[in-house]
Amino acid sequence: MTDKQIYQIGLTMINGVGDILARHLLEALGDAEAVFTEKRQSLEKISGIGDSIIAEIKRADVLLRAEKELAFAQKNGISIYFLKDMNYPERLRECPDAPVLFYFKGNADLNAAHIISVVGTRRASAYGQEVTERLLRDLSVSFPDLLVVSGLAYGIDICAHRNALKNQLPTVGVLAHGLDRIYPPVHRSTAVEMLERGGLLTDFPSGTNPDRQNFIRRNRIVAGLADATIVIESAEKGGSLITADIAFSYGRDVYAFPGRVTDINSKGCNGLIRQNKGGLITCADDLIMAMRWDCLLYTSPS
Repeated sequence: MTDKQIYQIGLTMINGVGDILARHLLEALGDAEAVFTEKRQSLEKISGIGDSIIAEIKRADVLLRAEKELAFAQKNGISIYFLKDMNYPERLRECPDAPVLFYFKGNADLNAAHIISVVGTRRASAYGQEVTERLLRDLSVSFPDLLVVSGLAYGIDICAHRNALKNQLPTVGVLAHGLDRIYPPVHRSTAVEMLERGGLLTDFPSGTNPDRQNFIRRNRIVAGLADATIVIESAEKGGSLITADIAFSYGRDVYAFPGRVTDINSKGCNGLIRQNKGGLITCADDLIMAMRWDCLLYTSPS
């Protein structure tokens, strides 16, 4: 880690500057350091940058907070991924609102050949848990290096992480808070295990609480990291449908397991299929064929 990372972290700590505006600043000025060192007159010439934003950029405490965050990352073995770095996940980089910077602790390959996001209701039924278990067990046979992404939440999320680990698949949890805590705390042991085979990822700095709006924001990373988002179970409304909608907006594949029309936890999945936002799958083989991964399982005769 170098001092340039202080400026990169600082860029994400400027009040009023989100990922899209931060990208605009990088395009205009070249790098994060220039955002802080450029003269006011030059900043004023950039469209979308007014006096209030310039005042926030020039605040002395921004880089001080960034310096503390860098020290926290160094102390805890946390890697920092910046949008313009070579190692930034390519799938995520393609997304228009991808985080300019995120923090990662673990050993997963975020550019793995095959990545899926598995999401669903926090009130998973026995059916949903069984479907998740069967899906990941069967996928692990053909794709032992498949990376499984989810959100470490109750229900389908934690079921996906635990079954990935059970089947020796790397798995990454995308968090809605900083890496100085685990939420919910009851999932701590699983999170620790994930650090050995997978990891934990967030675009929130340490000290950030798991506030409601953060879960919605983190869903774009869950969707953006993967080739496909699979919804196991979902009510008519919920975070997993938000993730599916985001993936759909990115032009990524979305798949859903259907359920009985009388089941509350299947209304969301059935709705995705009905609206042609999600392909219907019933097993791992369906997903493999839909993604055309079956072509990779066979080699041409020499």
